[in-house]
Amino acid sequence: MLDTSKRIALHGALLWLLGLPLGSAVYANHGWSSYDQSQLLTHTGVIKTSSYEQPHGFVVLESQGRSLKVILAPPFRMESRGLSKEAIAPGREVTIQGYALRSNADELRAERITAGGKTIELR
Repeated sequence: MLDTSKRIALHGALLWLLGLPLGSAVYANHGWSSYDQSQLLTHTGVIKTSSYEQPHGFVVLESQGRSLKVILAPPFRMESRGLSKEAIAPGREVTIQGYALRSNADELRAERITAGGKTIELR
């Protein structure tokens, strides 16, 4: 049996280890306030790369000679609103409306996406 001080140290170490994944995910995600919400942009193009992973899906969209990284909603929200992984597969043409990252105009936060003739609200 562990004495009280060793038990407290062990519990503290376990709590610290359990908190690592959460802290990393929070740190890796930008705040939405870093996107310029004063101007809604619309881009139509072909998806070059896509991800349907946590914490947010994304696509790289080739539009008007530019590659744009577009941050989408979390996968559970996309799925529940009808945006399947297949709808944002590479090679698909989509239209995305969203806001540019203030520090990098080649990154957008998507508000809605039109894929396969269907418009899905992401926020």
